[in-house]
Amino acid sequence: MKKFSLVEFSVEHPKLVVILSVLITMLFMTQFPKMRTDTNPKNMLPATSDVRVWNDEIEKTFSLYEDMIAVGIVNEKGILNADTLGKIQRITDEILKIKGVAARDVSSFTTIDNVTVEDATLKVAPLMTKAPEDEKGIEYLRKMLYENPLFINRIISKDGKTTAIYVPLEKGANGKEIADSLREIVKKEKGDEQYYVAGDPVARDTFGAEMFKLMAIFAPIAGMVMLFVRYLMFRDLFLSITLMMDAMISIVWSMGLLIGLGFPIHIMSSMAPVFLMAIATDSMHIFNEFYFRYRETKNKKKAIIETMKAVSRPVRNTALATAAGFAVLLFMNIIPVKVFGGLVAFGTIALRVLSFSFIPAMFTFVKDEKIARIAHAEDIGIDRTSQFLKRLAGIGTHRPGLTVAIGFILFMVAVIGIAKIKVNNNLVEWFKKGSDVRVSDTVINQALGGTSLGYVVATAKEDEYIKTPEAMRYIEGLQRHLEKLPVVGKTTSVVDYVKRINRVLHDDDPKYDTVPETREMIGQYIFLFSMSAKPSDLDNVVDYPFKRANIWVQLKTWDAKAMQNVMSAMEEYKKTNPTPMEMKPAGIAYFNLVWNHEVLWDMVKGFILALIAVFAILAFDFRSVRWAIVGYTPLLFTVLLLYGVVGFIGKDFDMPISVLSCLSLGMAVDFAIHFVSRFRQRLAETGNKESITEALHWTAARPGKGIVRNAVLFAASFAVMIFAPLTPYITVGAFIVSMMLLSALMTIIYLPALITLMQGWLFKDNQGGRA
Repeated sequence: MKKFSLVEFSVEHPKLVVILSVLITMLFMTQFPKMRTDTNPKNMLPATSDVRVWNDEIEKTFSLYEDMIAVGIVNEKGILNADTLGKIQRITDEILKIKGVAARDVSSFTTIDNVTVEDATLKVAPLMTKAPEDEKGIEYLRKMLYENPLFINRIISKDGKTTAIYVPLEKGANGKEIADSLREIVKKEKGDEQYYVAGDPVARDTFGAEMFKLMAIFAPIAGMVMLFVRYLMFRDLFLSITLMMDAMISIVWSMGLLIGLGFPIHIMSSMAPVFLMAIATDSMHIFNEFYFRYRETKNKKKAIIETMKAVSRPVRNTALATAAGFAVLLFMNIIPVKVFGGLVAFGTIALRVLSFSFIPAMFTFVKDEKIARIAHAEDIGIDRTSQFLKRLAGIGTHRPGLTVAIGFILFMVAVIGIAKIKVNNNLVEWFKKGSDVRVSDTVINQALGGTSLGYVVATAKEDEYIKTPEAMRYIEGLQRHLEKLPVVGKTTSVVDYVKRINRVLHDDDPKYDTVPETREMIGQYIFLFSMSAKPSDLDNVVDYPFKRANIWVQLKTWDAKAMQNVMSAMEEYKKTNPTPMEMKPAGIAYFNLVWNHEVLWDMVKGFILALIAVFAILAFDFRSVRWAIVGYTPLLFTVLLLYGVVGFIGKDFDMPISVLSCLSLGMAVDFAIHFVSRFRQRLAETGNKESITEALHWTAARPGKGIVRNAVLFAASFAVMIFAPLTPYITVGAFIVSMMLLSALMTIIYLPALITLMQGWLFKDNQGGRA
């Protein structure tokens, strides 16, 4: 009984194959209306992860909001004037009406509590119930602001030119939508003031919105670029459209499966369409070989079948290698990365199924005369590209020692560059320097305490301990120590409230701006404050058994490493100042740090797994560990060289780059598989009548042309991302373009050099050719 062949079935029943492909695609498309998005960084890690459980506990204990937006108001002439103060009041009143804003806890001149004394009685009331209209009222407000350390660098800058309104969001509110509402409110105000809207929810949800716009824009653009470049290569519109359809079908299948399984779309999965568009270019090897075969056979069906027999093994195994490079991401801890890995691995397999069915079927619809016209130009004896590739391969075959030596020197330089890499994530820096999000964040961070928020939680062994002078003084000392760090703009704790009360109850005498001497006095002050203040004033900084205190740490950067500096300073202070209290970090800044570490170790784990998986696939494909080592070397060199460049240019090693470290191996290995497989196939077909050098030159000229076409098409598809407004897309685009072009160059030059130099070792068990 004849063995079933998907290729032969597709050639014999092309209409059926195309119809089935369309029907399956329509089935997956039915899932698209269910699409959900998720850009919340908390969901990067499982809900059961230690950092999420701890942060949730702290938010509940201290009645904290997960999200906060800062509205910066800047007047270079000073904000303490009647006109600007009136605007602050109007803007605050409008903010309180926005749906999704936790109005009860908005902090502004008109809502923040100020602690004073009136008739020997502690008074806690809003700082500014109404904007003052005369100089006397303004001077009184100035006095109240600058005499209260709680306000300085929080709602008023030291130079008096900047204030901020802090807008907490209700759970589930969309940061971008509220930010847009805030911008509409401030847009109504005219004058010298400038307005800035910043904060984690603004960056996060704006990024999410932009991300899906880019997905909708760049995937079609990448497809059109691929169509155009493919057409320039072969001057065949129908088969150029076929390649694009192949990519689009796999995208619909993959995204449909993702949505159907109930997964939301994150930043990484939003990039999947462009990745699949580019991976589809591996089918160029089929197109490349088909025209050569047709030129030799003059029979379309025979050319299709012979083409698929010649390239089936490398095409199948390159798909396996690429899928493996993405599939290792499934073993990581970052949830969106795991989803992305599985998504693209499935899409890669789908592409290869289509390569053996849909593409052969579409070949049958092309007229013979059109194929003959294109095939006529595919002659490696006269084709300029093939001749050029022969000369490139000649560099490696004629000067193998020098070629390998130069490669080794570059490898050592790359290692030095890799040692300079710094691991960091900064969501705000995922926007370009001139973007509203980044400019707003920079302005507010320079003038005030900072938009990034972390906490240091002090936990005692017994209730009421936080009320003791020892605990209070320790927390105060830790605050002063943390404030010495350049990244820390301001700290706030229950101690600041107690010191403020102590001072105002002693006729505002500065010498009483200290922690009271007894627990009883501290307890009395806290009680008096709680009777008049908003509940959140105390709730945010202390729990009611008074066993825990929460220090707010405002950071002037969203760099993940900033919180590491805070933790190091905290540990340093604990070492020189022992305490029975336990100190532990929390908050979004701490989450970003933990997530950053997870990215690093995931990268290391994923990279090692990818190295093992790719090497195993090479060894399996070549049936030889020796040939696997040779095929492995150029791709490993390519990846290391690119990461060396990353180190030398000072680019932070962030999430997009770390993910690329794993999947780049899977993509770069494709060329090695095609080159070595076809080279060994050529030696077998010619019965060793050609020398190794001749076979290498033929491989560079014929399959090598497919490799270069694949690389150029792949790079062209990703090049569109370089023009994106978001830096992760630019990074991914630049990295992949560089990797594909460099990998192709290394395959054509470096592999021939290695094979020539090591032929005695490679062929010692099998005299596979004559040197």
